[in-house]
Amino acid sequence: MPLGQRPGDKSESRYCGVETEFHDDMPHLLTESLSGGFDFIVAPLIDPSYRPSSMSNGGSGSSVLPVAASDLILSPSQWSSHVVGKISSWIDLDSDDEEVRLDSEITLKQEIAWASHLSLQACILPPPRRASCGNYAKCVNQILQSTSNMQLWLRVPLEKSEPMDDGSANANSDFSGGRMFDSWEWWNSFRLLCEHHSQLCVVLDILSSLPSNNSVGRWFGEPVRAAVIYTNSFLTNARGYPCLSKRHQKLITEFFNHSVQIVISGSLLHNISGESIKALPANDDDSHLEVIPTRLALRPYLDYVAYLYQRMDPLPEQERFELGYRDFLQSPLQPLMDNLEAQTYETFEKDIVKYSQYQRAVCKALIDRVPDENTSTKITVLMVVGAGRGPLVRASLQAAEETGRKLKVYAVEKNPNAVITLHSLVKLEGWEDIVTIISSDMRCWNAPEKADILVSELLGSFGDNELSPECLDGAQRFLKADGISIPSSYTSFIQPVTATKLYNDVKSHKDLAHFETAYVVKLHRVARLAPSQPVFTFTHPEYSKKSNERYKKLCFEIPLDSGSAVVHGFAGYFDATLYKDVHLGIEPSTATPNMFSWFPIFFPLRTPLFVPTGSPLEVHFWRCSSATKVWYEWCVTSPTTSPVHNSNGRSYWVGL
Repeated sequence: MPLGQRPGDKSESRYCGVETEFHDDMPHLLTESLSGGFDFIVAPLIDPSYRPSSMSNGGSGSSVLPVAASDLILSPSQWSSHVVGKISSWIDLDSDDEEVRLDSEITLKQEIAWASHLSLQACILPPPRRASCGNYAKCVNQILQSTSNMQLWLRVPLEKSEPMDDGSANANSDFSGGRMFDSWEWWNSFRLLCEHHSQLCVVLDILSSLPSNNSVGRWFGEPVRAAVIYTNSFLTNARGYPCLSKRHQKLITEFFNHSVQIVISGSLLHNISGESIKALPANDDDSHLEVIPTRLALRPYLDYVAYLYQRMDPLPEQERFELGYRDFLQSPLQPLMDNLEAQTYETFEKDIVKYSQYQRAVCKALIDRVPDENTSTKITVLMVVGAGRGPLVRASLQAAEETGRKLKVYAVEKNPNAVITLHSLVKLEGWEDIVTIISSDMRCWNAPEKADILVSELLGSFGDNELSPECLDGAQRFLKADGISIPSSYTSFIQPVTATKLYNDVKSHKDLAHFETAYVVKLHRVARLAPSQPVFTFTHPEYSKKSNERYKKLCFEIPLDSGSAVVHGFAGYFDATLYKDVHLGIEPSTATPNMFSWFPIFFPLRTPLFVPTGSPLEVHFWRCSSATKVWYEWCVTSPTTSPVHNSNGRSYWVGL
């Protein structure tokens, strides 16, 4: 039974599981757990006492694997929907004892094969027993190569030893060669050995103490599928019921937001009477139970997790709209080369916030341009370049009405299909005496008069990536010397991110070109490793004839308490000043609320970059151009050196 109903949320995080011990009556175990309110079980598939070597030495000839249950006693849909397999925890594929190692290899392959036969969606692998886990990863990688649908979830404790004030490590430290313990490094080594396989995921064991927020934050860019919370991690509230610390509550909420499922493990540790447990609601199908089962005894912990889920705010309408775009790579628009379709225009025109900001900017510009005493006589010439289907024309005319100023508007648009819509709009609204429609590329049009205000909507996710500088440089010749450009400036920003899903999606194309392409993407399963930094700034009007080519070197410092990290690429944003104090943008620290016209841009790295604790990350970005195109190049020079990506725009460019 789902944790609750949260409007707009259809993610897997609505479902909560319970970890069980080996049980040879799987139907009873499953019924008991579902009756207790859980949605699935994490259960061993094989008797934990099983060892292949002891079976073969028994002299019985052939032996039958001691499985928990035949595949026939549950339906395929029950196995698939309600059971996650748990691989035997005793296996040690990197043991120095050859018999243990060989038994482990055989058992791992047998259990995965059985789980695959049962059509399970996932199996949980036990955590590596040591930092060096080459043979374990090699065997798992072999299995992954032949597994099509089932995911393997590596179990890892959410743990990182923190340095104390005196420079020593805390009690959880595990020194290996003088280094402090960081479970993320276990995971990173394992997935590198497995070649970033997309079917290899993570289950985090949540302990009673948590690492720093920055350290925990790294995991949100990883393929975390579930988090196991032990009953001994719960505190006790005034009524004697289980609860979690504020930090644990915040972490669980973040897991819900990132589609991570919660699994409860352990026994009842809180002094709750049997009567109280019996009073807890359960499904109708628990009538056969004669005693309070273990799984029902864990109901107070489940109810608390459900409480955390149910108290979350409903997903805002904007978030619901963007759900389908989360971590979905899209090619940026090419508005100069291509004519946009009606559906694309319609989507952008629904962004009320964006156009209200433009209207505010035009209002301020009109007030500055025309003193109150001249409002009845002075007519301001305003040109909308790249008018599309008219939303900026409408915003400008509303600004004129709001301020009591008179306007003469030129709407310049190169897309002949959009021009048809513009003509219909002008006629419908009765703007014939105010608005003149020009069907032309702004760079080629010869204006009959100079403009007081030049309004454009040519910004891309990276600010200049849809060629706003080139377009406005061509259009500013018909702006008066003291004229106003809206926007007046814009700056691009980048920040390093861990984004395993995005990296795997790019890698799946198996070519160089996709690693040298920038993508527009609604970032979701990402870890932002350091604050963003400005890259390129453009100002309009620009009369200095300065080249629009740019180069910037940036140095990022990942916080020391984060620990080491892996960089899959760079998230790009922009912030624009429309006029004076009116701005809009998507840079996280200053982003305009409730605006959806732009998703961030993502610049991938061909090879994920490992950044050790305390190492600076040095990045280089170029904006290059030729007579026919504009493109970006990027590379890393510290802590290691990467190739320059997209040299000469060989893979990705924007056509002029």
